[in-house]
Amino acid sequence: MIHAIHHVSLIVADTERALGFYRDLLGLEVDPGRPDLGYPGAWLKIGAQQIHLLELPNPDPVEARPDHGGRDRHLAATVADLDAVAALLEAAGTPYRLSRSGRRALFTRDPDANALELIEQP
Repeated sequence: MIHAIHHVSLIVADTERALGFYRDLLGLEVDPGRPDLGYPGAWLKIGAQQIHLLELPNPDPVEARPDHGGRDRHLAATVADLDAVAALLEAAGTPYRLSRSGRRALFTRDPDANALELIEQP
């Protein structure tokens, strides 16, 4: 019955700040066709799926999230070159942790503490 994930929504405090992370740092393309939903936000293309940024009050705590994003709600995406992504994050001063499993993956957080897992699949 269910055959694919269409999009994942993430709550952010500031759409432009979030776009600085997802669009400018990670290179995701903004889909300009976002309808007016009555609040700011953005759609980002990620392969055949999308990330929907929702600029809304966050009901979850932003502070005191688990130290490792793998022990928290997170979005997992694939990348072709994990070393290149790690270099981008380091250059931007964005903390990350390598996966404890030993596989080629890392965990980081966006400016709103949403956890993101990036898994290398060349």
